[in-house]
Amino acid sequence: MDNIQDITQGIHELKFGEMAASFPQEIIQEILIRLPVKSMVKCTSVCKAWRSMIINPSFIRTHLSPTVDDVHLLLHRVSGLEVTTFLGKTVMDKVDDEVHSVHYDNQAFDEYAKIESPIARKQELWNSHLRVVGICDGLFCLADDIYRYGYNFFIWNPAIRKLLTLPKPNVRFVTHRGYDASIGFGFDAMTNDYKVVRVVTLLDQRGTPTLAEVYSLATGTWSSLGCVSPTCLTDGRASSAFVNGVLHWPVFCKTNGGLYYFILTFDLGKEVFRKIPMPKIIQWKYDLGLRLSVSDNRKSIALFMMDNRCEDSFLEIWVMKEYGIKESWTKLITLGPQGPERLLPRALYFRKSGEVLVLLTDKSRQELISLDLVSKQFKNLGISGYQYCNVGFYKESLLLLNKSNAESY
Repeated sequence: MDNIQDITQGIHELKFGEMAASFPQEIIQEILIRLPVKSMVKCTSVCKAWRSMIINPSFIRTHLSPTVDDVHLLLHRVSGLEVTTFLGKTVMDKVDDEVHSVHYDNQAFDEYAKIESPIARKQELWNSHLRVVGICDGLFCLADDIYRYGYNFFIWNPAIRKLLTLPKPNVRFVTHRGYDASIGFGFDAMTNDYKVVRVVTLLDQRGTPTLAEVYSLATGTWSSLGCVSPTCLTDGRASSAFVNGVLHWPVFCKTNGGLYYFILTFDLGKEVFRKIPMPKIIQWKYDLGLRLSVSDNRKSIALFMMDNRCEDSFLEIWVMKEYGIKESWTKLITLGPQGPERLLPRALYFRKSGEVLVLLTDKSRQELISLDLVSKQFKNLGISGYQYCNVGFYKESLLLLNKSNAESY
């Protein structure tokens, strides 16, 4: 009976293959490329010709052609964190709930979909949840390095349920002792490659040199970039922003006159480090919090500055109106604590409307709100109760579909 079913199925596949072959390949490609990602994944099982077409790198790249309606906002939220200490550092542990949800970037902030996390609570992971380093073209870079030295790094495509485990980086505690590391993730348009960049400041060496290494998705390997120039020190797991093919981190530098901040940049195509000055008014302080983001038009960078001194705390939001032009830094707003029971708001990300997603915190919970920078009005988005929240642009893609070493889950 099984043999008869196999023969029948083979005949149907043969007839479909003959029918499909009668259509010009250009027409079939134009039809397939307009399908949703999940439908295209199913189409790879229809026939060998379709599979070959869909997993072709040029087809996958063409499918990524940007359309405004396809770009959403991804929220990564974690609750139930318990604060402990590890090697003298603050550690957040014991996660009760971890949620990835995609939302339309509209006024209502409607939920588009929930995403299942690909990482089970494995023994080999150092942390109870993973940090989202960055999101680019539907790919997530995940790091197992929250307040602990961890070397599990992943590239994840939730739309096609594929997960790629990166090899261990070269700079680790066992090889270089203590360090602070900042990581970035983005796309190199010159070589059509996705890269993870690790900027590492060594803590127990004279002069505290900062090293860098880059992982290439195309080659599947880490390579050393040597010492970072301009000389700088990383600020722990500082946020990165990927704009115009360039990664950006807030860093600081020691001089005879003290410490000062600047933005370290790395061009993924040329693999060259440079620097962008911060607004002159921003002076180094031990408890100053700096976070970089993408501007609302996605063509430049934004800077969120938090002064956490209890007696006079404030949040400032700056935008570089013309990318790379230091004179174009513009302060958009200054905010203080929003009431006696609330802490200082924490800015997360610019929306395409120009509003900013902000976390408001009181003694018992956090609320995600949208801040209108013109009217200074807050809009509650109905999302609360999470101790950790990260935001990024998200677009479904087929990337990793043609990677044989990416695991399905």
